[in-house]
Amino acid sequence: MPKFMFIYHGGGRPETPEEGEQVMAAWMKWMEGIGEDLVDGGNPAGMSKTVTVHGVANDGGANPVSGYTLVNAPDMDAACEIAKGCPILEHGMGTVEVAEAMEM
Repeated sequence: MPKFMFIYHGGGRPETPEEGEQVMAAWMKWMEGIGEDLVDGGNPAGMSKTVTVHGVANDGGANPVSGYTLVNAPDMDAACEIAKGCPILEHGMGTVEVAEAMEM
């Protein structure tokens, strides 16, 4: 079955321990719902650097990554349906970029 990367942009960090618990509970519930198709729950991402032939930029790029997840899904449409339930989408604070992890 194909694997799909969910690349997160935006979102935010919880401001209090209580908010952190609520956010983590929402993510865990969503991941549990994915079941056996969850390949790697992923992690949040720190500030990135962009490496080009001209050097290294410390600005995080045009659309900084805030985290990732890897899932199995039969096709892109099914992967997008899974992504629609992602907690980062709540309150319009973030986005999920979905891309197939191509087998080589």
